[in-house]
Amino acid sequence: MDESFANLQTSHLLGSVPAVISDDDKKSTNVHIASVNEGPSANMQIFPPHQGNNAAKGYQTLQTPTEGPEQQPSNNWKGYFNVYSYAQYFNVDTDVVLNRLMSSLYPTTGDFFSKIDANPDLYGLVWICTTLVFVLSSLGNCATYLVKKRTDSEAPWVFDVNYINLAASLIYGYAIIVPVAFYFSLRYMGSRADLLRFWCLWGYSLFIFVPTTLPLLIPVEFLRWVIILLAGGASSCFVALNLRSYLEASNDLTAVVAAAFGLQMVLSIFVKVWFFP
Repeated sequence: MDESFANLQTSHLLGSVPAVISDDDKKSTNVHIASVNEGPSANMQIFPPHQGNNAAKGYQTLQTPTEGPEQQPSNNWKGYFNVYSYAQYFNVDTDVVLNRLMSSLYPTTGDFFSKIDANPDLYGLVWICTTLVFVLSSLGNCATYLVKKRTDSEAPWVFDVNYINLAASLIYGYAIIVPVAFYFSLRYMGSRADLLRFWCLWGYSLFIFVPTTLPLLIPVEFLRWVIILLAGGASSCFVALNLRSYLEASNDLTAVVAAAFGLQMVLSIFVKVWFFP
C-alpha cells in the first residue's frame, strides 16, 4: 500500500475509532460550547421591511399579535348601542318558548313569572308581535272582502295597505309602551317592578290573538263578538292574575291590576272594530 495514504485523517469516517481526549481537553471543550450557547438569541423578523418613513429601521420584529376589538361593557352607555348587549335576552330555545306560549293559553294558573324568573326573554315579544301584525293585516283584508261579497257580490274590492301600518303601530306600540307605563307607575308607588319581565309578560299575553283571528273570518257578527271577547278575557286574566301574584306583597295596588285587565279588553275590542268590522 502506498505510504501517502497513511497520514490521512479518518476520525470523521463512519466506523472509525475516536481519538482519546484527555480530561483537560473535555473541560475546555465544554466551556467553549457553553459560551456559544450563552450568546445573543436570534430575533425573528418578518418580511417585508418597514415602509415609508420607517424604512431606515430595516425589517420588522415579529411580535405577539394584538387582541381583537373589545366589546363595549354593558354598564357603559355605549353598550346600549351594541347589538351583543341584547343577545342574552334572546337566548332561549324552542322548548322554552313553547312552554311559555302554552302558559299564556291557561291564564288562571298565575305562575308565569316563576317560569321566566331565571331567564326572561324578548324573543317572544318580537316574534309574537311580528306574527300578529302580519295576521291582522292579511286576515283583516280577507274579512272585509268576505263581508263585501256577502252584501254585494258585484261591488269592487281593493286591498287596504293601511292595515299593515295600523296593525304595526297598534301592536308594537301597545306591547312596548304599556309595560313601560306600568313599570314607572309601580316604581313611583314604591313597589318592586322589572321592565324586562313586564315586556315578557305583555308580549306573551298577545299570543292568544294569533289563532283567534282565523275564526274571526266567519261572516257572522254575533259569533265574531263572542270569539274576540273570549280571547280578550283570557288575555286580560293572564296579565291581571300574573301581575297580582307578582305584586302580592302590596295590597293597595288593586287599581293597577284592574287597569291592566281593562287595557287588554280595550285592545281586543279595538282589534275587532278596526280589522274585522
